[in-house]
Amino acid sequence: MKRQQVLNWNEYFMSVAHLSALRSKDPNTQVGACIVNDDNVIVGIGYNGLPKGCSDDEFPWGNVGETLDTKYAFVVHAELNAILNSYSSLKDCTIYVSLFPCNECAKAIIQSGITKIIYEDDKYAATDAVKASKRMLKAANVEIEQLDQKIKVEVIK
Repeated sequence: MKRQQVLNWNEYFMSVAHLSALRSKDPNTQVGACIVNDDNVIVGIGYNGLPKGCSDDEFPWGNVGETLDTKYAFVVHAELNAILNSYSSLKDCTIYVSLFPCNECAKAIIQSGITKIIYEDDKYAATDAVKASKRMLKAANVEIEQLDQKIKVEVIK
C-alpha cells in the first residue's frame, strides 16, 4: 500500500519557496519564490538578495534611514530573481511566493506571462505598493490565491 501522508502540490512548491528564502541574508524579511509550469515542473526559483557580483558585506541591510543607507535601493526581490533565474518560457506559469508581491514585482510577473500567484502572507496589504500591485494584477487577469495554511520548513543540519 502506498504512503498516504504526502505533500500536495501547493504544499510542495510553497515549501520550495520557503527553502529558497533560507538563502536570504536579509535580517528582517526572508522571501522565497518558486515558478512552476503546467506540468508541475519548477522552472525558476529565487530569494531576496543582492544582485550577482555585489558583496553581501559591502551593502547595507538596514531598513531605516536615507535611501542609500538601507537595503531598499539594492536588494532584488524573490519574485524578480525567480523570473531572472528561469530557464524556459514563463507563459501560463504559476508563481509561489511566501509574501504578496509588490508593485514592481507585479509588473515583472505580468510581463513574463505568469498567470497565477499563490502566496502565503499579505502583511503589507495596506501599503500603496501592494494596492498598486493588486490593481495591476486584476487588470491583467492574473489569478491570485492565498494559501489558508502556513508552510513551515525545517532544515536539519
